[in-house]
Amino acid sequence: MFTMRRLIIVATAAALMTGCAGQNPYDNQGQAQGGSTGMSKTAKYGGLGALAGAIAGAAIDHNNRGKGALIGAAAVGAAAAGYGYYADKQEAELRAQMANTGVEVQRQGDQIKLIMPGNITFATDSANIAPSFYSPLNNLANSFKQFNQNTIEVVGFTDSTGSRQHNMDLSQRRAQAVSSYLTSQGVDASRVSVRGMGPDQPIASNADANGRAQNRRVEVNLKPIPGAQYDQQGQVQQYP
Repeated sequence: MFTMRRLIIVATAAALMTGCAGQNPYDNQGQAQGGSTGMSKTAKYGGLGALAGAIAGAAIDHNNRGKGALIGAAAVGAAAAGYGYYADKQEAELRAQMANTGVEVQRQGDQIKLIMPGNITFATDSANIAPSFYSPLNNLANSFKQFNQNTIEVVGFTDSTGSRQHNMDLSQRRAQAVSSYLTSQGVDASRVSVRGMGPDQPIASNADANGRAQNRRVEVNLKPIPGAQYDQQGQVQQYP
């Protein structure tokens, strides 16, 4: 009888195998600010995927739950590790490209977030891209064309000064300006979505000038394609 204890043992073994297979030369470069946990994103995603796959595999193969769990763990773990490997590579490349530009690169789970502060992107109360920001945007466009297996969400934010309606409109126009420039440089428009959040979701207090400056920003979120299946190299094998 294939007990839950044996299921966990099988899943753990498969997770370890997936994690080892997913090692890559970017492990020590792609750490989010705040320190390294000692585990690459690839191994982390592979392990979690393997556990989910083991449970699914055991449920499907009623006649041989052990075999079904192992197969399910390996397949799902490899796919999860594949996107983790892909994101590791893109994160490392973006950190190198955005160094000394003022753009902050964060890794949040399977998402890569780029934070572009308002003081380098737009003039006050304007949706016209600052001339000095075209160079970083060109680097981003090149990266997005090279790493084209995920979605791109561009989100604009403002501080709380002025009317809410004005800020919502301004944030939308700023996000659209960034999106339009990226697509004009060859980024596939079908990958890109745009949102204006106005003063919502502040990252600092609006009570002082420094906090308001931090809240005026554009963020670009890179995420896996919903429902897509990735191979171990992070390439989409099946679209939803």
